[in-house]
Amino acid sequence: YGVAQCVRTVSAGGCRDCLMVAYGNVEGCPPGAEGRAVDAGCFMRYSDSAFFPANQTLDLAPFLTSGDILGVTELRGPTKFHYKDLKAATRNFSDENKLGEGGFGDVYKGILKNGTIVAVKKLAIGTKRVREDFESEVKLISNVHHRNLVRLIGCCNKGPDLLLVYEYMANSSLDKFSFGEKQGTLNWRQRFDIIVGMARGLAYLHDEFHVRIIHRDIKASNILLDDNFQPKIADFGLARLLPGDQSHLSTKFAGTLGYTAPEYAIHGQLSEKVDTYSYGVVVLEIISGRKSNDTKLEPLTQYLLEWAWKLYEEGMLMDLVDDTLDPDEYKAEEVIKVIEIALLCTQSAVVSRPTMSEVVVLLLSKARIELHPTRPTFIDATSRVRGDPSTSTASSSASNATVSVSQLSAR
Repeated sequence: YGVAQCVRTVSAGGCRDCLMVAYGNVEGCPPGAEGRAVDAGCFMRYSDSAFFPANQTLDLAPFLTSGDILGVTELRGPTKFHYKDLKAATRNFSDENKLGEGGFGDVYKGILKNGTIVAVKKLAIGTKRVREDFESEVKLISNVHHRNLVRLIGCCNKGPDLLLVYEYMANSSLDKFSFGEKQGTLNWRQRFDIIVGMARGLAYLHDEFHVRIIHRDIKASNILLDDNFQPKIADFGLARLLPGDQSHLSTKFAGTLGYTAPEYAIHGQLSEKVDTYSYGVVVLEIISGRKSNDTKLEPLTQYLLEWAWKLYEEGMLMDLVDDTLDPDEYKAEEVIKVIEIALLCTQSAVVSRPTMSEVVVLLLSKARIELHPTRPTFIDATSRVRGDPSTSTASSSASNATVSVSQLSAR
C-alpha cells in the first residue's frame, strides 16, 4: 500500500521534484514493514498493511479538494521535571555548565539521573501572565517534531524560575564553524547539507505544522549541529510568552542586526518571508566563512550582503567562496546556484522572495534553473548599524531577554 501527496501551494514540477527526493529517502526502508518520508511540500508513505479498515468505502477526494478536516492530532505535552532535579543536573546552574546566552535566558548543560545529557534553559521572564500561559504554549512547542528542529523534551514551572529542557547538541552552534574558532573545518558537502536542513526546518514551521510558526531571529548562533553535523533550529515558538500585546504580528520587534529583513526592522511588518530573508544571509555566511557585518574588513567588503550583490552583478560570485574550501570538493555551478538562491531570499520585495518550501525544491532540483535575483533598492538598514552583529534587539525599551523569539499565527 502506498500514498503520495503534495501541498496545494507547490507547482506540478515542484511536486514531482519533492516526491523524487521523498522516494530517495524511503528507498532504504525496505524490508521494513513501514516507511514514511516528510519533506517541505510533500509526503510519501508505504506499508504492508492497509491504511484504512477493509470495509473503508469513503471517497476522500471530495474532502481533499474542499479542505474539510480529515483527522485530529492529540497534543501530548512535555515531560514535567522537578526543579530540584534540574538544579542538581546543572550543578546549581554553575558557570562551568553554562553553554551560552540564548533567547529568553541562559542555557546550561545538564546530566539527568538516568545519564541523559540535556540543555536546560532558564527563562529570564517570569511574570504572572507568562506563568499562566507557560504550560499551554510549551505543550504546543513540545509537539513540534522535525529532524531539523531542536526537540523540547520537557519543562518545569513549579520553582523560582521557569525552565525548559531541550535535547543536547554536542557540536554547539553553526557560528563556531562558520566564522568562529572552528572555522574551516566543514567541507562543501557538510555545508550544503546544513543549508538544505535549515530550509527544511523552516519550511516545516511555516507550512507543515498545524500552527504557523515564524521564527523572527534566524542567525548562525541559533542553528545547532548534532553529532553528524546535521542542523537543528533553536529558539522557536515562545513569542507569545513575551510581555505586552501579542495579538498582532507586528506588535514587537525581535531580531538581530545584519540578519533582519528591512520591512520588519523599519516598519514592523511580519510574515514568514522575514525568516526567508534571514536564511539567505546565513547561507551567504556559510559559503563565505565570514560574518554578515565584519568591521575588521575594509569598507568595500565589510557588509557581506552588499558585497555579495556587487559580485553577482560583476559575474564574480566565486570570489565569495571561503578560501578554506577545497576546490576539488565542489562544482562551481552548484555553488553559484546556492548563492543565487540566497540572493533570491534577500530581495527587498517581499513577494519576490521564495517560500522556504520553494527554497527546498530549488536546492534539491537537478534541473538547470535560471535564477534572476533582483538587487534590493537598499541593503538591510540594520547592517549599517555599527556594533556587534550578534547583538539582538527586541525594542528600544526592552531588555536582551526578549530576543531570539518566534511568532505563532493561526491558520
